[in-house]
Amino acid sequence: MIFFRQDKQLDKLATDILEKTWAKFPDLERDRIALTWIVYDPPVAVNTGGAISAEEFWKYPVRGYSYRGDDRIYPASIVKLFYLVAIHEWLEGGMIPESAELNRAIRDMIVDSSNDATSLVVDVLTGTTSGPELPPGPLETWKYQRNIVNRYFQSLGWEELANINVNQKPWGDGPYGRERAFLGEMMENRNMLTTNAVARLLHAIVGGVAVSSARSQQMMDLLKRNLDFATSSASDEENQVTGFLGEGLPTNAQLWSKAGWTSQVRHDAAYIEIPNRQPYLLVVFTEGKADTKKKEILPFISRSFVGAMENLS
Repeated sequence: MIFFRQDKQLDKLATDILEKTWAKFPDLERDRIALTWIVYDPPVAVNTGGAISAEEFWKYPVRGYSYRGDDRIYPASIVKLFYLVAIHEWLEGGMIPESAELNRAIRDMIVDSSNDATSLVVDVLTGTTSGPELPPGPLETWKYQRNIVNRYFQSLGWEELANINVNQKPWGDGPYGRERAFLGEMMENRNMLTTNAVARLLHAIVGGVAVSSARSQQMMDLLKRNLDFATSSASDEENQVTGFLGEGLPTNAQLWSKAGWTSQVRHDAAYIEIPNRQPYLLVVFTEGKADTKKKEILPFISRSFVGAMENLS
């Protein structure tokens, strides 16, 4: 079963937001957006610093809404959330040693969305390295090792993770050598995620039950964003606030998020706390190279959900 229950009030509010979004951004086709929204009603079982056990946490019902939430979409840097959880699982289990250099890479992967840092994290996770093309036999061994992160997430048994793919490094100019061969001639092996899969993973992190309460808190610390960027003239995408969900939040909000973007996609996954309102989680994926206003879409959607939270009962 999916981890949240459908709710008529959320259905109505979110459907209205989507209709207003399509009206404002007519270039955004209906099959080029996916969305998952989770609301935390009291008693709130998230961001507790690990005060609730995993067994108890998963008993707490949450209500939610999704639009195309199970559709597979290229996630860009959102995949780094999955590598973040996996590397903490490896560290917790003693599968790899902790080091200052690895910690630096983990930090830069999430805080700055560094592809170079992520490359190191993936190498450490999988025991593989990028390089020249390999003969068929060694390549098959290399592929098996690279898929260890996929096997880990499948082992969790979560319905939302059934058809995801998280085995590729993110690139600037693109993969070469064995990495290009692994991607597939038609890029059929590229990373693929759904907004429901991302929402469940972020839900676990915020709930303090991803790997362990201490590890979850370390992840939360890296995901915390400074909303000052939203009110400044900063246009640097690396801050992951300007042009994303954080830009649409009031200044008294708190934000934990991970964005992902390329020339063809623009995504964000966020947990949000606003005083005097229920906390909520919002994951939005958008696709479409032609939309010249695409940097306005996520802030518009975010502002709309801020308004919707005022009308919740």
